[in-house]
Amino acid sequence: MQATIKLIDGVSFEGTAGSGHTIVMDGPAEYGGQEKGIRPMEAVLVGMGGCASFDLVHILRKSRQDVATCECELQATRANEDPKVFVKVNMHFRVSGEDLKYALVKRAVELSAEKYCSASIMISKTADITHSYEIV
Repeated sequence: MQATIKLIDGVSFEGTAGSGHTIVMDGPAEYGGQEKGIRPMEAVLVGMGGCASFDLVHILRKSRQDVATCECELQATRANEDPKVFVKVNMHFRVSGEDLKYALVKRAVELSAEKYCSASIMISKTADITHSYEIV
């Protein structure tokens, strides 16, 4: 896996992943940011939610669950002092589909958290991560 980050202007950067996809990141106004993109730590949080959501849907579909939608809402708290790592994160999943089984959704969330989601397992080294979920 590789990525390249290039300065656009001010404190705005374009990140290009090895897959060729790009993301624009920008710092806060007090550091010269101009609201041109997502903050880098927001990108980390979004990546964590994407990783866990991918796992959840993949596991459920392998269990022959008909997933129609999956939404992951994350709430994070960062340390007050540098490095301002995440210290608490709650991930709340809302999953919908035809005849989804609660036990399978619960197990998929557990498997993602404990075994498969590289991003959340990595972030768990500094943060207390909690999970909640609902079938809608």
